[in-house]
Amino acid sequence: MKIPLVKPYITEEIKTRVLEVLNSGYLTEGKVTNEFERIFTQYIGSNYAIAVTSCTTGLEIALRALNIGPADEVIVPDYTYPATSSVVTLIGATAVIVDIDRSTMLIDYNALKNAINSKTKAIIPVSLFGNALDYDRLNKIKRKYNLYIIEDAACSVGAEYKGKKVGSFADISVFSLHPRKFITTGEGGMITTENKIWADWMNSYKHFGMVMNNSDREGIVFEILGTNYKLSNVLAAIGLEQMKKIDMLLERRRELAKNYENLIRNISGIKLPQTTEKGLHSYQSYTVLIEDRDNVLKKMRDKGIEVQIGTYSLHMHPAFQNNKLVRLSGQLENSRWVYDHCLALPLFHDLSFQQQEIIIAELKNLL
Repeated sequence: MKIPLVKPYITEEIKTRVLEVLNSGYLTEGKVTNEFERIFTQYIGSNYAIAVTSCTTGLEIALRALNIGPADEVIVPDYTYPATSSVVTLIGATAVIVDIDRSTMLIDYNALKNAINSKTKAIIPVSLFGNALDYDRLNKIKRKYNLYIIEDAACSVGAEYKGKKVGSFADISVFSLHPRKFITTGEGGMITTENKIWADWMNSYKHFGMVMNNSDREGIVFEILGTNYKLSNVLAAIGLEQMKKIDMLLERRRELAKNYENLIRNISGIKLPQTTEKGLHSYQSYTVLIEDRDNVLKKMRDKGIEVQIGTYSLHMHPAFQNNKLVRLSGQLENSRWVYDHCLALPLFHDLSFQQQEIIIAELKNLL
């Protein structure tokens, strides 16, 4: 593609840090990963941060830490990546899929409340594309119905609500470090929480259930049945160096987003999703809502401009149809409409204003 959808921010400093890890001979999780966790905790303002192999495994660990399993129900939005819902079924619980708000593309809070019953144990709302959730509203629901909130914050590093970073509001938040994210480790995830008991349990679970015990002859005891979800020093070195530049990277993304907004203003046929009131968008993705999205997407790609759909409407896919561990709540009409109309435009640090003008001129021409 002449203009790619994303382009990871990789500098000579990052390459040097990775090479230092390789030369050290200590490649698995160790001091570099621990430092990455520390700087992430400091940035978010949370008490704990736990690096894992992906956002998906992070969500799974979070559900297990809260003792959610068979006979429990967890509510998730329909418009999201499949992992948000599939992790619920992987632990044997039932995923209850609800509609979204068309204007923000975030979970519909009324649909959420209507889906709550005596089996509901938790909610996994998604701060989609870097748009913060209405945490005040979510917390009212949480308190009223005595639920846990596990935030799928895959796209939301750097997003804010009322001046506080996303990752410091929910019981447990989980971020993605996939290459489409501007803070990336290639593959990886990060869990944040304020709760020490949950943090200790999750940290043990990702280390095979290991805890340190000085009274034992080897200093190690396996207290629970766990698995290996460790993030290696090699991968953590990439994220660690990127986190040192996160303010600069965010400032550039917001500058590019503002330029897109100025270029799109007054073009008929393009709607912009709304940012949550009192929220600050991190613009992991820059999306627009248009008619004839699939045709426009194909023709822009033919021109060398890599665009993409937003994400998926889960109820339209076989894995979530006629599944005993999935319950669809309502008609899910907004989710399907957004799925049919959402287009993600190129957004990365090195994208130029001139390239943005080319992208929007082509989009306008097709519309």
